[in-house]
Amino acid sequence: MVSTIEEQPARTGPATHDVTNQAPPLAPYDASDDRALLEGLRREGAGWAEEELRRLGRRAGSAQAQEWADLANRHEPELRTHDRYGNRVDEVEFHPSWHHLMRTAIAEGLAASPWADDRPGAHVARSAGGLVWGHTEAGHGCPTSMTYAAVPALRRQPELAKVYEPLLTSREYEPGLRVPAEKRGLLAGMGMTEKQGGSDVRTNTTTAAPTAEPGVYTLRGHKWFTSAPMCDVFLVLAQAPGGLSCFLVPRVLPDGARNTFRIQRLKDKLGNRSNASSEPEFDGTVAWLVGPEGQGVKTIIEMVNCTRLDCVMMSAALMRKSLVEAGHHARHRSAFGARLVDQPAMRNVLADLALESEAATTLTLRLAGAADRAVRGDAGESAFRRIATAVGKYWVTKRGPAFTAEALECLGGNGYVEDSGMPRHYREAPLLSIWEGSGNVNALDVLRALSREPGTAEALFGELDLARGADARLDAAVARLRNGLPEASPTTARRLVEQMALTLQASLLVRHAPPPVADAFCATRLGGDWGYAFGTLPAATALDAIVERALPDRD
Repeated sequence: MVSTIEEQPARTGPATHDVTNQAPPLAPYDASDDRALLEGLRREGAGWAEEELRRLGRRAGSAQAQEWADLANRHEPELRTHDRYGNRVDEVEFHPSWHHLMRTAIAEGLAASPWADDRPGAHVARSAGGLVWGHTEAGHGCPTSMTYAAVPALRRQPELAKVYEPLLTSREYEPGLRVPAEKRGLLAGMGMTEKQGGSDVRTNTTTAAPTAEPGVYTLRGHKWFTSAPMCDVFLVLAQAPGGLSCFLVPRVLPDGARNTFRIQRLKDKLGNRSNASSEPEFDGTVAWLVGPEGQGVKTIIEMVNCTRLDCVMMSAALMRKSLVEAGHHARHRSAFGARLVDQPAMRNVLADLALESEAATTLTLRLAGAADRAVRGDAGESAFRRIATAVGKYWVTKRGPAFTAEALECLGGNGYVEDSGMPRHYREAPLLSIWEGSGNVNALDVLRALSREPGTAEALFGELDLARGADARLDAAVARLRNGLPEASPTTARRLVEQMALTLQASLLVRHAPPPVADAFCATRLGGDWGYAFGTLPAATALDAIVERALPDRD
């Protein structure tokens, strides 16, 4: 039989469609290609770190590092309570990508190494590195942050610091539970909150009983949120005979025996999925006293300042990463006859996000500069750091969820699928306003600083006054803030801290950012010429100048 159907040439491509009008992969890109970041790095005394920061930026934006970030979140940590023979081991297994991220972060000095670096600006360089390496993923930033924060608390017990500080400040990453003193580098975690109290740590019920050996206690109790349980040592709060006290708890004792650290379960969290957060139980757990009995809160306060700074830094990094993703998509996607980035409505959104991102980055680096100078003995910077870090922690972390949602929307449906990475950023954003004290805790802490440490108000207004006369809207906002201080109360604490944050960010931008950025920020955040969502900048705003400054220099 002869076919009557004419033979067709074989197809070489897809049978149904060609892929057009889609953005190419962002990676590889340079995560340090950020003018606000590099200008702030130099301004705050760490210009010597720029070459290394740029190298880290290229690594953070590499296809390999971005793949590590994706895999570490897709393959979540797994708890192993017992080995095959029934022995209790209480270990958590991580995907190899987690270890790649951790090894890089430690080697690049993003944990505790600044405490061993005498160069002015060392803590600024670390925060700048976090802003850049934060373009990978946020979960592994938890153990690096806790390790960084543990050192100043541990210094309250010099004999312990002598043993552990050189290992905590090491740039060597050595996972696995072994005798701490026999490892090349250590990580530190924290066990503060309990199920009945949360941030109200004075209600903790974990007890600490002294032993016959001076400074050595045994703990009994249960902690509610203890992240990164595979760290080598933990700073833990417990009730000693003299009151709430701080203790050092190693996972492995000096004789090689496992300390009692029974992990009851891992938390099933909204985000931060690559990082294990656990509920450990202590029962005869050996611990060493850090600081005097009854002064646990005082002992950890410096630690809190460090981790709150990191919350600001991580939020700013998340904003920047989300903005870069949104801008990349808008540069390559066309709709209604033009690239999205050239559409006026989209350009307004991107410019508004760029203002928020630059304000967050600039504030982060100013806070890091204050921290660096405070640890070197500058009393004025110490007072400024005390209040401004709490202010920044409240505000910048609050802006994160709305920011990432808007950036996700710039990608439309493409941003709503997991492959884009944007849902991970969105889930991550709320954590940073919760971790280390939620919004109310930080707002009330600002009131506490104002009432108990009068020098903090003087330091804040001293900073704001550096921009006096440069912008009438800023001057008016500072006056309102000053006049409103006598009326401050817990009921209005959030509003007060919001005003502090906006005036502080505006002051920094007026002094250090280009005029289009500073003018748009003051007009909207202080002058009220703004809507209730991103993308509502006034028509006269210099959108092109703001967007071109913000987006990395690539097609």
